[in-house]
Formats: sequence, C-alpha cells, structure tokens
Amino acid sequence: MLQYNLPRNLPSADELPDSDETPVDNELQELIPGLLKAILLILWSERMDWFFGIDMGIYHHPDSPPIVPDAFLSLGVERFYDEELRPSYVLWDENVVPLFVLEVVSPNYRKEYSTKLEEYQTLGVLYYIIYSSRRRRKPHLEVHKLVNGKYELQSGSPFWMPEIGLGIGCERGNYSGVTREWLYWYDSDGKRYLTPEEQVKQESQRAQQESQRAQQESQRAEQLAQRVEQLAQQLQDLGVDPENLN
Repeated sequence: MLQYNLPRNLPSADELPDSDETPVDNELQELIPGLLKAILLILWSERMDWFFGIDMGIYHHPDSPPIVPDAFLSLGVERFYDEELRPSYVLWDENVVPLFVLEVVSPNYRKEYSTKLEEYQTLGVLYYIIYSSRRRRKPHLEVHKLVNGKYELQSGSPFWMPEIGLGIGCERGNYSGVTREWLYWYDSDGKRYLTPEEQVKQESQRAQQESQRAQQESQRAEQLAQRVEQLAQQLQDLGVDPENLN
C-alpha cells in the first residue's frame, strides 16, 4: 500500500484536473489501446476488479503533475465508482499501482525509451510496454519487467504475464476497418483472443452453420417421409394394406 506522510489533506480525483490536456500525437495512440480495452470488456465482462485507463492522468504525488500513459491496467481496484466514472487515477485514493503501462511511440518522440521508462520504474509499475511500428532493426514491441527495482527487457512475443493472466503480442489483423499490425491479448498457450468484430463474425458463422445443419436434418427427415410414403403406395399396389403389417 502506498503511504503519503504529508501534513495536509490530499485532493481527491474530483478535485484534480482530468488530464494534462495534451492531445495525442496520432490516431494509433487511441486505436491500439482502444482495441485492447474492447477485448478485455468481453473477456473480463463478469469481473469487477480491474480498470483499464486510456490517456488518463495517474496522480502519484500531490505536488507533481500526473503521468499520462497511452494506456494502463490495474487489478484489485473497482472497475468503476459510479455513473460519472473516473476523471483520473489517483494513487493515494486507489492504493494500487498499475501492473501494466503501455506507450505507443509517435513520430514526435516523447522519451518513451528513457525518461518515461525511469518514471514508471520509480513508480513501481511491474510491466512497461513500448510499441513502435516504425522501428526497422529492433522489435516493434518491447516488454520491460520490474525485477529488484529495475526494468529488464524481456524476450518473446507474445509474452506471458502470469501476474495479470494475459499475454501481450502483436500481429497483422483488421480492426476498425484498418489492416495493419495491432497489439492483442493472448492466453497462456499463445492463442490470440478475438476482437469484438471477430467474435461477432464467429458467432454469426456458427449460427449460420447451425441453421444449415438444421435445414439438412429437415431435408433428410422429409426425404425419409417421402420414401415411407412411396413404400406404402407400392404395398397398396400389390394389394397389401400397410396398416395390417405385423
């Protein structure tokens, strides 16, 4: 639990600015986190102990401006407080440091590999994820894990995070009508979780297959009834009453 030994009352989330009012640099900084959250909303639909923030200020000290990652995930917190939702994420109210922080590198480099790494390391974020599709000689996705107070670069994609119960990785796909490389969640076997669009398509295909099977069964039953009727007619033509057969 975080401790703030300060001789004054600390401001609540309602009393602090919602964000730093700094616009995102490009659309990917909205779409990539948005896709991850959309998958979680289905995957963890019955869980109420998690929060996924997008472009939301994390207040870590009352005398410091908030840190505003592109996205972060906390476990062991309320999913939402009330219908007004969270205006920001205040550590002295939540008492839970995010387990996962994501930064999507933009053309206007914002020190994701240096200053921000140090900030999240000091804050105690367990997993710091950096994604840049513009890198040529290095992996697009970097996973840094906090080990003994220092970040260590991890290998493998997708990378399994047992403390969260999810893997993170990237591959080409289609989301929001755009085909490109996206970030996705994965299970412990490395199988990618479907996007909402893919789930709708899968359910539609399953329903269509069930309808086709039902139609085929109906056709088979109709053919069988016709065959029985034909046999009965043949018996009648031979002078045999089908109703009197033992």
